[in-house]
Amino acid sequence: MNQIVDPFNRKITYLRVSVTDHCNYRCHYCRDEDHQTHTKKAQVLTFEEIARIVRLFAELGVTKVRLTGGEPLLRKDILDLTRMLGGIPGLSDIPLSTNAHLLPAMALKLKNHGINRANISIDSLIPERFKEITRDGDLETVINGIDAAISVGMKPIKLNMVVMKGTNDDEIESMIEFAINRGLDLRFIETMPIGLAGIEAVDRHLSEKDILERVYSAYGDRLISQDSKQTDGPAKALKIEGTNTSIGTISAVSNNFCSSCNRVRLTAKGELILCLGQKDSVSLRDAIRSGMKDQEVKQLILNAITKKPEKHFFDSVVDNISNRQMVEMGG
Repeated sequence: MNQIVDPFNRKITYLRVSVTDHCNYRCHYCRDEDHQTHTKKAQVLTFEEIARIVRLFAELGVTKVRLTGGEPLLRKDILDLTRMLGGIPGLSDIPLSTNAHLLPAMALKLKNHGINRANISIDSLIPERFKEITRDGDLETVINGIDAAISVGMKPIKLNMVVMKGTNDDEIESMIEFAINRGLDLRFIETMPIGLAGIEAVDRHLSEKDILERVYSAYGDRLISQDSKQTDGPAKALKIEGTNTSIGTISAVSNNFCSSCNRVRLTAKGELILCLGQKDSVSLRDAIRSGMKDQEVKQLILNAITKKPEKHFFDSVVDNISNRQMVEMGG
């Protein structure tokens, strides 16, 4: 069996699949204020096309496929896709990233259709501030969604908080307490200069160092470093002694994790993105709709991987992907 190995000897075992670029929230670091999604149905991969592409990636050694968006739960009949993916040999992990707004009604069905764990975005615990950050999101509904995921047994559940200076950085400690009270893991994420919204968010950037100083100041005597193999991703994690909660930071800008990058991204329109910080991509949608056979599509994927860069340049070049929106790429 072929394995996907990039030019820097990194084995690609993780595929992030955006099932839609629509979102019911409009977080200001994720999309421009006037950005509108005009994607037509014919432009978007069908579930059968997604399942075929995922199967080919699995045959090339990918074991983890995360469903993202936009907001993936907006995609009609998403449970049909999770069932299809669950039947693909070689996949051992199919988690979900969501804003949790639709989880109150869907958590149990998702759990019964193979989604055992979830990452949930929540950037504030103050209702009016949450509404401002998300441009009209409802905090109570999101918390209900989190509690629904807990009640049906999704585990682990990770909360993702994008920390922004002068916006929500005063909630670092309260978000930790929220996670501890519910037995959840928490990841603090630096803003990234992707799209005009992300580039503008650079002014609110709070570094991993500054975030961790706050964490250690509040919990230093209770923090235990975790083995990186236990963190399931780029986050460097700290366990809080006496709790079921670990705290991590995802520091794509100030302390990148490119040397261990094991992932690529498939957009809702079928574009294979090799790195969040680079423009290179290839259309797998066009390839499969042109009638390519499986082996030809696999070779296209392997050829594309040869263009995966060694690292991004978020710390020095902030406008190399200004024409993209984070909401279009699945984070």
